Amino acid sequence: MAGRTLFDKVWDEHVIEDLGDGVQLLHVDRHLLNELSGHRGQLEIAKRGLAMRNPELSIGTLDHVVSTAPGRRGGPAPWADRMIEIFRAESRRAGVAVHDFGDDGQGIVHVIGPELGFTLPGVLLVCGDSHTCTHGALGALAWGIGTSELTHVLATQTLVQQKPRTMRVRFDGAVPRGVGAKDMILALIGKIGTAGGMGYAVEYAGEAIRALDLEGRMTVCNLSIELGAKIGMIAPDAKTFEYAKGRRYAPEGPQWNQALAHWQTLPSDADARFDAEHTLDCATLAPQITWGTSPEDVIGVDAIVPDAKPEALAYMGLAPGRPIAGTKVDRVFIGSCTNARLSDLRAAARIVRGRRVAAHVKAWVVPGSTRVKREAQAEGLDEVFRAAGFEWREPGCSMCVGANGDLVAPLERCVSTSNRNFVGRQGPQARTHLASPASAAAAAIAGEIADVRSF
Repeated sequence: MAGRTLFDKVWDEHVIEDLGDGVQLLHVDRHLLNELSGHRGQLEIAKRGLAMRNPELSIGTLDHVVSTAPGRRGGPAPWADRMIEIFRAESRRAGVAVHDFGDDGQGIVHVIGPELGFTLPGVLLVCGDSHTCTHGALGALAWGIGTSELTHVLATQTLVQQKPRTMRVRFDGAVPRGVGAKDMILALIGKIGTAGGMGYAVEYAGEAIRALDLEGRMTVCNLSIELGAKIGMIAPDAKTFEYAKGRRYAPEGPQWNQALAHWQTLPSDADARFDAEHTLDCATLAPQITWGTSPEDVIGVDAIVPDAKPEALAYMGLAPGRPIAGTKVDRVFIGSCTNARLSDLRAAARIVRGRRVAAHVKAWVVPGSTRVKREAQAEGLDEVFRAAGFEWREPGCSMCVGANGDLVAPLERCVSTSNRNFVGRQGPQARTHLASPASAAAAAIAGEIADVRSF
């Protein structure tokens, strides 16, 4: 009998009933709520006269529609504050713990889950947000759900799902100087496309993955959905266990020992078979930058703009055959659930320290959570950014999602550490280039897309 994959082990542990044709009823261990999608599900179960099945298995936070300007409130749209108040009231009524403004647990939902220890190896975790795949970095089985599924989880603590196929991606070799987790996953998306992972649960493996810290692994798993896969996972190891231990919601004492013994059995067996396999040679990677309107439109920063996708080039205001480096930028955004953790801010600060943002560039740093903000300030990173001319903002999704008033102006070009460069994603006619925190910081200083290796 062939060995079993990490995905199969965790999935099979959560099957309540096999419904036939590959469809199964699953138990949901943990559920993260945010005010944007969460309040809709809350209102729906209230409308149906239902109660939450297990409110103790959910936590909430405010992130999507909150402004990141000082003052801590909803964005400028009149519905934003109303949405927040509905979410607070419905959570209180149901008994869901909400990490509100000022709490260390407030922040982007995919940042706070791991840092609170709510995300743990082997759990099945869902959230009404497509980037829930981030949590697979700890060996959790995690994916984003829509409003009807969210309502189902609130009412039953279960989900009906079609079991996906399995894929393994090996990142071989050691990454060169100036290349990090964001470059690795963007390069993979560029190689196999945004539909390459469709229908699969992806496990990331290999030397370069093992070398990453947990925050770098979260960046890789975060963009699984941009690969077309709802689920991205990395086998838990000693780094994972060290990261999880002692966090607010993590088990303690004998329960920790019991959990640890189980977690150590989760990695894919040596003879496990996957339905598809891909390999990426990291030793030859350059820092990556997107040029078009899809995450698969990506090249090394030392490459030329390809002669492809004319509509995307027209939207982005780029000409084929010219170097991408040297393209003037107007905005830089360092933040989002992809790259707003402490290690991301440290990476950007190393480039920024002792330098100044170009006079024509407006640059923001938005920490991923209140805890990240406080830890960064304790290290003096906020002063490094402010001295360079960056704006230091409050925690939230900010300019990634554009549902909170934090927008890129029409025809402005923004180098962003977020995850999507779709048409209008950061605002009507906004032009977005996805990059790593270090590359974004380099662009802010140079005033143009720049090769961070020259810094």
